[in-house]
Amino acid sequence: MKQKNITILYWTFTVLFSAFMIWSSVPGINPKGETLQFLHDFLGYPVYFIHFISMAKIIGSVAILVPGLNKIKEWAYAGLFFDLAGAIFSVVMVQKKVDPGMLFFLVPIVLGALSYYFWNARKKSLVNSR
Repeated sequence: MKQKNITILYWTFTVLFSAFMIWSSVPGINPKGETLQFLHDFLGYPVYFIHFISMAKIIGSVAILVPGLNKIKEWAYAGLFFDLAGAIFSVVMVQKKVDPGMLFFLVPIVLGALSYYFWNARKKSLVNSR
């Protein structure tokens, strides 16, 4: 695959993944209403943790958008995937079942996996082109 195509795919998946993660984080910065009801009342997360995880997701999402920062980017991808895994685990443990609505979690997982894959492919193609 050409480096230009790899770069286009990388940025497409990365922007979509970051946008999704930021979009899902914003309500947790100052949780109220449905957000507070779901994360605190239903899942049992303490309010301070909701604030923390929301800010961490935003910082991680920005980190994967900034060119360079390779070591930080690795950590950011890991943190965002741990967040998604924790969200799935939390919902399954509270509901005591897996339902078809949880397929929605596949969207950010696939976007993130493709972003990470093409980030590594892009790094490799840049090294090989020198």
